Parts: sequence; C-alpha cells; structure tokens
Amino acid sequence: MGKTKITTKSTEKVSKETTVKPVLPTEGDAQVKAVAKTPKKKVTSGILFVDATFNNTKVLFGDKLGNTLFWSSAGTLGFRGAKKGTPFAASKVGDLIGEKASMLGVKDSGVVVRGVGSGREPAIRAFMAHGIEITSIKDATPVPHNGPKAKKPRRV
Repeated sequence: MGKTKITTKSTEKVSKETTVKPVLPTEGDAQVKAVAKTPKKKVTSGILFVDATFNNTKVLFGDKLGNTLFWSSAGTLGFRGAKKGTPFAASKVGDLIGEKASMLGVKDSGVVVRGVGSGREPAIRAFMAHGIEITSIKDATPVPHNGPKAKKPRRV
C-alpha cells in the first residue's frame, strides 16, 4: 500500500512560430511572499504594546494611530512550554521588535504594558537597547473592580 509515482512523457513539440513567455507571478498571487514585511513608509514615532502573561509575552508595535506595523511573541521565536513566560524569552522578543523598529527609522516610542507576567521590564529594556527613546510608559492591566462572581447557593 505505499505511494506510487507515475511519470508521463509528453510528445508535443513546440513550433518555431510560437514563442513561450515565462509567466512571472504578480504581487496579488499567493505564491509570492516577501522575506521581511516592512512598510514602505518611514515612521519616526509609534506605540509599543507589551502583553505579559504568566505563560507568554507578546509585543506589538504600531504607529501613533494604533495601526499594527509588526508583532512577535515568545512562542513565535521557538520558546515552548514554561520557557515562554521567562524574562529571557521576553528580552529576545523585545530585541527582535527593537531591531525591526530601528530599521524602520523609529526615534521615539510610547509604551503600553498589560499583564502581570515577568516579561514586562525585560521586553522594554531590550527594545530601548536599539537607541529608541521611550517617551511614556502606561500600565493598562485590567483590574476587576467588583470582585469574583459569587458561588451558587447549595441545593440539598
């Protein structure tokens, strides 16, 4: 029951009158993929969003309007399991985003941090290591204000 490979030989000949043009893929084709997707416009300032949970650290960089330019996380860099939530993994994610931002021409950035994981500061420090000035740091961690949901009454 294995796989079988069937080959066929074509006996058609191309006449001298017809010329064969190579078909080049256009930008709209699904076959064409850019190696590094970087926007064509130059961005001098933006916002860095850091989502640091106990299990992972996700970093997103956007322009001042909030449009996403690029993002990465510890899981996409190859960290698996409990290693995704470590400060080392967060610093690697911040380093990658900082490198992409510096290639784009970013000079200054604001930071919005969400979550209570251990990768909050290392991601920001690694981002700053690429010569990008941090203008503001805002903590947007969601905090419950009415406590947890009460238990249902016991039925006997």
